[in-house]
Amino acid sequence: MLKGILHFAHYLLEESIDEGEIVIDATCGNGNDTIFLSRVVGTSGHVYAFDIQQQAIQTTKQELEKFHRNNVTLIHGSHALIEDYVQHDVIGGAIFNLGYLPRSDKSIITKPDSTIEAIQRILTKLKKDGLIVIVVYYGHDGGTNEKEAVLKHVANLDQNLYNVLQYGFVNQKNNPPFILAIQKR
Repeated sequence: MLKGILHFAHYLLEESIDEGEIVIDATCGNGNDTIFLSRVVGTSGHVYAFDIQQQAIQTTKQELEKFHRNNVTLIHGSHALIEDYVQHDVIGGAIFNLGYLPRSDKSIITKPDSTIEAIQRILTKLKKDGLIVIVVYYGHDGGTNEKEAVLKHVANLDQNLYNVLQYGFVNQKNNPPFILAIQKR
């Protein structure tokens, strides 16, 4: 049975992240991935969740309170600033959802430069066999530019150091999202 995009993203991360690890939600949005990561790393692990929109931080905070999750640090700022907030030497995994915050201002979007910078900063700290999962939504203004820049960047990662997977449904209409998964060797 083929897994949907978000289900497959979570499956990949759950298979590669261990309890007690430090992980990153680079775009916390409405909190779904943050809650998921919080459960995977357990009470001995920690999630750093970033978003540039206060609305996303507030929504995620409410979700964390609802599910009694207290192993998360919410950061109202760019994911490109990971090194300013995450002082740990090893990161167990990370997830990005590129695009805009659902049910909000569609002009506030992730940008190629900060996304690529964040990917690179995470890769320097990512554990061996760890994953960065990037869910690429691109059916909005600016989305195609980011998609192309990120695809070009990850396609040029050294194959001796990283495996890069692309997963998506090619027969769906309206710019279906797809996954890029980067595994550190």
